[in-house]
Amino acid sequence: MSFSQNSPSHRRDNDMEAGASRSGVGMNDGDESSSDPFDITSTKNVPIERLRRWRQAALVLNASRRFRYTLDLKREAERKQRIGTYKAHVQAVQAAYRFRAAGAQENETLRPPPPPPTGDFAIGQEQLALLSRNHDVLTLEQYGGVNGLSNLLKTNLEKGIQGDEPDLLKRSAAFGSNKIPPKKGRSFWMFLWESWQDLTLIILMIAAVASLVLGIKTEGIKEGWYDGGSIAFAVILVIFVTAISDYKQSLQFQNLNKEKRNIHMEVIRGGRRIEISIYDIVVGDVVLLNIGNQVPADGILISGHSLAVDESSMTGESKIVHKDSRKPFLMSGCKIVDGSGTMLVTSVGMNTEWGLLMSSISEDTGEETPLQVRLNGVATLIGMVGLSVAVSVLVVLLVRYFTGHTKNSVGNPQFIAGKTKAGDAIDAAIKIATIAVTIVVVAVPEGLPLAVTLTLAYSMRKMMADKALVRRLSACETMGSATTICSDKTGTLTLNQMTVFEAYVGEKQIYSPDKSELSPKLSALLIEGIAQNTTGSVYMSEGGGDVEVSGSPTEKAILFWGVRLGMNFEAVRSDSSVIHVFPFNSEKKRGGVALQLPDRQVHIHWKGAAEIVLASCTRYIDATDQVVMMDEYKMIFFQNAIENMATRSLRCVAIAYRSYELEEVPSDEEQLAQWALPENDLVLLAIVGIKDPCRPGVKDAVRLCQNAGVKVRMVTGDNIQTAKAIALESGILGSDADATEPNLIEGKTFRDLSDTEKEETAERISVMGRSSPSDKLLLVQALRRKGHVVAVTGDGTNDAPALHEADIGLAMGIAGTEVAKESSDIIILDDNFASVVKVVRWGRSVYANIQKFIQFQLTVNVAALIINVVAAVSSGDVPLNAVQLLWVNLIMDTLGALALATETPTDHLMQRPPVGRRESLITNIMWRNLLIQALYQVTILLVLHFGGRSLLNLKGDTTEHANKVKNTLIFNSFVLCQVFNEFNARKPDEFNVFEGITKNYLFIGIVGLTVVLQVIIIEFLGKFSSTVKLSWSQWLISIVIGFMSWPLAVIGKLIPVPETPLSKFFPRFQRR
Repeated sequence: MSFSQNSPSHRRDNDMEAGASRSGVGMNDGDESSSDPFDITSTKNVPIERLRRWRQAALVLNASRRFRYTLDLKREAERKQRIGTYKAHVQAVQAAYRFRAAGAQENETLRPPPPPPTGDFAIGQEQLALLSRNHDVLTLEQYGGVNGLSNLLKTNLEKGIQGDEPDLLKRSAAFGSNKIPPKKGRSFWMFLWESWQDLTLIILMIAAVASLVLGIKTEGIKEGWYDGGSIAFAVILVIFVTAISDYKQSLQFQNLNKEKRNIHMEVIRGGRRIEISIYDIVVGDVVLLNIGNQVPADGILISGHSLAVDESSMTGESKIVHKDSRKPFLMSGCKIVDGSGTMLVTSVGMNTEWGLLMSSISEDTGEETPLQVRLNGVATLIGMVGLSVAVSVLVVLLVRYFTGHTKNSVGNPQFIAGKTKAGDAIDAAIKIATIAVTIVVVAVPEGLPLAVTLTLAYSMRKMMADKALVRRLSACETMGSATTICSDKTGTLTLNQMTVFEAYVGEKQIYSPDKSELSPKLSALLIEGIAQNTTGSVYMSEGGGDVEVSGSPTEKAILFWGVRLGMNFEAVRSDSSVIHVFPFNSEKKRGGVALQLPDRQVHIHWKGAAEIVLASCTRYIDATDQVVMMDEYKMIFFQNAIENMATRSLRCVAIAYRSYELEEVPSDEEQLAQWALPENDLVLLAIVGIKDPCRPGVKDAVRLCQNAGVKVRMVTGDNIQTAKAIALESGILGSDADATEPNLIEGKTFRDLSDTEKEETAERISVMGRSSPSDKLLLVQALRRKGHVVAVTGDGTNDAPALHEADIGLAMGIAGTEVAKESSDIIILDDNFASVVKVVRWGRSVYANIQKFIQFQLTVNVAALIINVVAAVSSGDVPLNAVQLLWVNLIMDTLGALALATETPTDHLMQRPPVGRRESLITNIMWRNLLIQALYQVTILLVLHFGGRSLLNLKGDTTEHANKVKNTLIFNSFVLCQVFNEFNARKPDEFNVFEGITKNYLFIGIVGLTVVLQVIIIEFLGKFSSTVKLSWSQWLISIVIGFMSWPLAVIGKLIPVPETPLSKFFPRFQRR
């Protein structure tokens, strides 16, 4: 066993706050093989049976409180059953109406439309709800299709609704709002009721009532009610403080859950595209749907291109449904998995099937975290020891009492067989039982697992200010163990503020777009391709003014460039009609559109990754406006142009087109939907270089991660040279010498490796360019097999598998699709890599704060148990009575958790390697600190217990008063020791325990409150706490005893601790 303090491994293994180095390398998450029910390293996708097992193994005094923030297994089963019932109902209704529609078509009979309702609109909510819920195509036809329905709803399908305040109010009044009434949260009284359901507190209340009855009977009501009444008051105080703390904690979770559900969508109002909250959508709105969106309300398709919807959330069928004029109905809550389109909203909120389903189930059924499970294991172990001690104390005290070895204040036996009254004997037995039960209350750290939830709730609220929304509790703490971050480039490492910086149009290089520089034919084709092959839009108000461009950052950059070339967006789009669209695909890295011109010509335009589109080009337009063949020289010229722009960190996009025969275009709607746009023999129109600058501070953030032992890897779909340039700029690559394979690799190269080669290569990859979402998934899988804890950022729908597979999935809040966000664990609200690093800091802080609390609580546990056991065995009396122990329990449990679990992250956390997920929770440093403090407290207080009368010069007092003063001083010194030790717990491995204390107002407030209440208890509540007033000199003695904890802690930190964790010598408990 080595005691070296200078080796790096020693510094890593023994740094308590930052955690230990990764110890699980080479181990996957196969927790199934573990015999320890509390050994769960990840609760993401863990089987229900594993969760049930640890619950059954835990020693619990108050199950309703202990398991409040874990997954409610019963409610989860009910939720799944109810969802299944709703899905079956939806399927049955749709099947019935399909059958009825088929019958109506056969008989060629149409029902007359229902009478128009009175009001602002020519159609009522009931009719719309039936239409949407039943997918009634026949009724839709009677209304005149989507055009006729839009007229009834006073909606312009091109420009949307007016969208002013009066219009929105009318629509909300007529058709309701898109809000689902929130389920009423549990009231404070529910938390109070749960706090009562602690077995030991119930026993104490019964004992208090019995003591009260016997006391009044023997001593009269004036004096006899103090013993029982004080215990009852202390129990009630504990219950109320616990309930208040738990209630405030639940309110934090409720507020965070509201943020999770607030989705933003694009709608068209007054001819403009605007982004609004899903809650603000009204009937009649025209909603834009793109791949990855969630359908925000029930509606009918206006127009769509290759629009595919996953309806499994409503129907239970995993089959993807393609939407067109024959299947125009869209259901709220479903996901767009491909294509794009626009939708007319027909029902919102509680008038949709989704609304009814969401209102009937409890979405938040809780979730446990790995740390929470492990702490239940620690609490169970400590609780068993405490329970054994309590039983021992009970037996010893009862035996001593009934054998006459317990003396009263004057030295006479308290029990004499045949002489002591039955009532006195029962009262004494009740007091002994009360002390034993109170020891159990103190010994079983019921609040220890709940401290995780407290610190997570606090961290989640603070992380919102740091632009991170936590969707899964466990992700917050798992982030502290992350060993690698696979980050996107665009928008995460860069600003996502794109502008066309340079372009090659035809064969000419241009920097500032000028229409006069371009030939007429090239200009017309280029503008046509820019305006039609886009999911963005350009809006210009009738009175002129600034142009408003919407769409993705890349689309916006190209559209702005088109406007500067003289593009009239609306005019160009009205000059031709769209035949078919191939939406941009991250696998193929291009998107296309087929157009029919007025002269029956067909143009097919493509836009995408420059080298990929260029590879499909066989011609280009020269300076004389002629289409000429692309020879080898010209191909090399354009390839060099792409590489030249890419090395200057420009994103390269090529625009090309080809003509096509109208007769060869499929005429059937179904065949047209499946038509693969021709992508060969293209004519190159332009290659644009788009500048997307690195985010300020990203280099510092990357360096911070590297110093913290977290490797940052860039995974991007961009050109390998562009990726290299940004990686060098951001510090992911140190120099050009690092930019060699496999540090720098293309997705295809990695994809073609064997599984073994993938694992070996994955360790070394720093940058992966031209990667697809499936390459990202393969990288994540390879890294996890090598034992890494992987965090992944993603924004696209196709990133969902990688986000789901990773230990921590981080979706982008601005650029991210709804599908990506739902697959993620944390949403980065500002898409900034610096915010990802802040999440790592908070993750480490959660672990460090819990360890601080464990050290503090175990010190109190060990000291209180040893003092009472030794005193009970040796003298038959205990210096700390039931009321005093309950007050100590309140300090160490609820108040201690609030003070220590809410410490903010420090820079010290990011100067050490990641927290090991399988490291022992109680490190060697913690053992050293708590044993030194506990030994000091036990020694001093036992010395006072056995020699206090002489040391305090109390020999002249009566024995009864001297004992009361002595026991009061012991109690006061013990509490003040905990107050001073609470400061030590803040910095377990640092000498300056006061650093940053002025920023933690909660800590200062709790310490101040504890001291004030202690003074009140000693000086004014002596009858309740069985204490007497202390003199100034006795207060000074108590303070000095407590103060000595500080210099003792400093001396203790000079003592080296072994590198090998003590838990290694106890394999059964090594992972707790």
